[in-house]
Amino acid sequence: MSYRAVVFDLGGVVLGSPLHAIRRYEEQLGLARDAINRVAAETAPRGAWSRLERGELSMEAFYPAFEADCREAGHTIDARTMFEWMGAESQPRPAMLAAIRAIRDQGLRVAALTNNWASAEDAGNDAAPDDGTRALREHFDVFIESCVEGMRKPDPRIYQLACSRLEVDPTQAVFLDDIGANLKPARALGLRTIKVDEPGAALAELSEALGFALESRPSSLASR
Repeated sequence: MSYRAVVFDLGGVVLGSPLHAIRRYEEQLGLARDAINRVAAETAPRGAWSRLERGELSMEAFYPAFEADCREAGHTIDARTMFEWMGAESQPRPAMLAAIRAIRDQGLRVAALTNNWASAEDAGNDAAPDDGTRALREHFDVFIESCVEGMRKPDPRIYQLACSRLEVDPTQAVFLDDIGANLKPARALGLRTIKVDEPGAALAELSEALGFALESRPSSLASR
């Protein structure tokens, strides 16, 4: 199969995983593993987390709303502190940035497809954390954010949107994400999917799919 485009999730793929930060925060609070993530998943699509990622809540409105969702599940958290931990974890992965450069050098188009929230600059809110995505935009031909589009993964429409903006058929694209539930609807639409657990293994699988080596190259963003 000859692919024309690659779609990358950001957190947990191009950037360090926010899930890792949340798990460390859960450990600090003595919560069960994935307790907080289950709240986010089980309250979808009307819970605070889903509404934040669709751009329906500001960060200041989100913090108490998500804390209330967690209390309903029996967990007491400080959402602002948790997001600070997540922000610290969300640093670019040099190998992924190098791979993106190599893919574009081969003439393929590359998209970012991320569930995220409005940054401080976008929201005009000094308390909102910077999600770390603004500096990444130059690395992609297409940049799709759930909070801008008003829909989020795993809504099939957002994968269709990514393919439309890339001007490719879903069968001509590869999609990388670290969450299995986000991969299933993409695969159903015809995209080839790669689950990112360990970045090196995922890039090896991507290299095999594309038919050329993804060699490490210097990146100005990676060195910051």
